[in-house]
Amino acid sequence: MKMMNKNTVLGWATFIMIIIGLVLVGLGAFKYNEVAGWGFVSVGVGFFANAWVFYALKGRV
Repeated sequence: MKMMNKNTVLGWATFIMIIIGLVLVGLGAFKYNEVAGWGFVSVGVGFFANAWVFYALKGRV
């Protein structure tokens, strides 16, 4: 098995965080119509922000 370098790990982490962010925003938008939906959406947006930071660090680490 080929070893993954730091950029590959950050790329996979970015991809996984985008998927989880989409799932959380989808849950907040379509499943929960009360106040809990706002919490799911805000956490999903936080995942997008973290994924953006990981993507920005990809070539610098």
